[in-house]
Amino acid sequence: MAANSNRRMSGKKGAQVGSGGKRRRGLEGKGPTPPAEMRKGHSKQRAAQAKARRTQGRPSGGPRGKAASEMVVGRNPVVEALREGVPATTLYVQQFIDNDERVREALQLAGERGGIHLMEAPRPELDRMTNGLNHQGLVLQVPPYEYAHPEDLAAAAYDAGEDPLIVALDGVTDPRNLGAVVRSVTAFGGHGVVVPERRAAGMTAGAWKTSAGTAARTPVARATNLTRALEAYKKAGIAVVGLAADGEHAVGDLEALEGPVVIVVGSEGKGLSRLVGETCDFRVRIPMPGGAESLNAGVAAGVVLYEAARRRG
Repeated sequence: MAANSNRRMSGKKGAQVGSGGKRRRGLEGKGPTPPAEMRKGHSKQRAAQAKARRTQGRPSGGPRGKAASEMVVGRNPVVEALREGVPATTLYVQQFIDNDERVREALQLAGERGGIHLMEAPRPELDRMTNGLNHQGLVLQVPPYEYAHPEDLAAAAYDAGEDPLIVALDGVTDPRNLGAVVRSVTAFGGHGVVVPERRAAGMTAGAWKTSAGTAARTPVARATNLTRALEAYKKAGIAVVGLAADGEHAVGDLEALEGPVVIVVGSEGKGLSRLVGETCDFRVRIPMPGGAESLNAGVAAGVVLYEAARRRG
């Protein structure tokens, strides 16, 4: 047993050389696993960040308030926004950017428009501004939209010696539908669009683009409560006409379109909400012999606005 002659054996308890507690701490848990949305680099975190960026420009505050400013990012989106006349305050261009055709067109359009500041910024700054979106070296800042008050739309019509022709949107959440409605209102001589303050599309850059520039001429008003806004219109002698698949009247038979009127369009899926539907003086349907179940908000509004314009001569 010579090999073990230097080993000290003791059965006594006492202080011994150990790990200093390191192994014990290593066995301790690190707490609950954070949710996927909080894990850096996880796909759900990227999706949550993208959702936050999409909602960043949504409106808040009272009917006369402003939405937050919005960023349009990427070379194609920036060029398209400038082509369509989307209002902008600043075009940010990355330092040492690869100067392709889209970059040159963006700079040219911004210069021709006037009033748009050109700012050069390093890539890390643009990354910070866009929360890591793929901006491709171009970022366009869109100013807050100034919403009108629902009463302003009717007042402007009467001041012009005309009967109000207004469209109200109930539960329409796609900005492109809002832009299409604004375009139709402009085309058929309407006086504006009313949207609810909550759970509704606002005048984002996407709505501006779809309106093809007509949003610069046709005001959009924001109502804290759409039902109360419609009731105020009724008290002012303006008929409220709601579009519904089971409406009692066909749109071509409704004489109310000849006078002051608010046309209420619901969402494609759910239609008019209960309270808004009960507030309407008339519920009208658009006959569709082809058998389609519904039309999107932009198309439906255009059909009724055309009929109203035809009746008004």
